[in-house]
Amino acid sequence: METKDEGKAEKAFKSFGKRVDEFMVEFNEASEKLRKEFEVKLDELKVSAENFRKEAENKDRWKEVEDNLKKAGDELGNAFKAAFKKKNP
Repeated sequence: METKDEGKAEKAFKSFGKRVDEFMVEFNEASEKLRKEFEVKLDELKVSAENFRKEAENKDRWKEVEDNLKKAGDELGNAFKAAFKKKNP
């Protein structure tokens, strides 16, 4: 009777071992797929970050240009006011 029980236990452990092996294969395939997806997303984020950085630099540069043009316009306005200001006798 013990040999029959031992045979059943061995079959159960063998079946369990096969299922664990199958699980590990599926797990490795899934992890490889996720790793590839992660790399693709990471590359996309790097490109987006670079584009954002370039846009930010351009906005800063144009903000500086806008500020300088405003200053130049103010100075030009002051020059015209000074040139055409009425003198009090």
